Amino acid sequence: MLAAGCRGHRNDDAKSGPEVIYARAQKAMKNSSYGEAIKQLEALQSRFPFSEPARQAQLDLMFVYYKARQTDPAIDAADTFIRENPTNPRVDYAYYMKGLVYFERQSNWLERKFNVDLSQRPPLNARKSFEAFQQLLEKFPHSQYVTDARQRMVFLRNRLADFELHVALYYMRRGAYVGAINRAKYCVENYDGAPAVKGSMKVLVDAYRALKMTDLAANAERVYDDNYPASARDVAAKKHWWAFF
Repeated sequence: MLAAGCRGHRNDDAKSGPEVIYARAQKAMKNSSYGEAIKQLEALQSRFPFSEPARQAQLDLMFVYYKARQTDPAIDAADTFIRENPTNPRVDYAYYMKGLVYFERQSNWLERKFNVDLSQRPPLNARKSFEAFQQLLEKFPHSQYVTDARQRMVFLRNRLADFELHVALYYMRRGAYVGAINRAKYCVENYDGAPAVKGSMKVLVDAYRALKMTDLAANAERVYDDNYPASARDVAAKKHWWAFF
């Protein structure tokens, strides 16, 4: 009897239409059973790829993959939807989810728990997240996801700027002044308003002085003084003891 019951259940599953499978997936999502939701949504796409529920399943899969911490499938699902449905009215959601997945991928749960400083780590996922959110803002400026995306972009911009400053300071400690100048200039030119810009301007002043490029050092110092007058002393040229006599 038990064997017959199992066979009957499998037969019922095999005969289920797309609406029934999608309803099961929705129930699983509401119960936070993301593994089961993934199973049902993938089955729906496999068995009924051209049905209306299957098209909706593409969007739902991004979310359940994300909730199940399956980042690569989530990004693949978003990219596939963007590529295959460029004019779909929900494509903005795909860009948003792609940015969100990369945003959460910056650190693992242990690093978030202990507030690990990520400024010294190459920000590959931060850059990809920023690019996805930027595409969302450019293509769909009136999307309902724009407000949240913009707030996350501010955080990401600061994260990217911090890394550029970290690298610039690394070069300064090793006397690689040209490399320090390049990274500091990139930070100043691309992340205006980020806290790391102040430190990058100081790097420019110090590196130009170290290279005896007095005119460029003076220009950088003038820009620093105009923007951070309260900290002007930080970049003031140190006088030799005999200059005071």
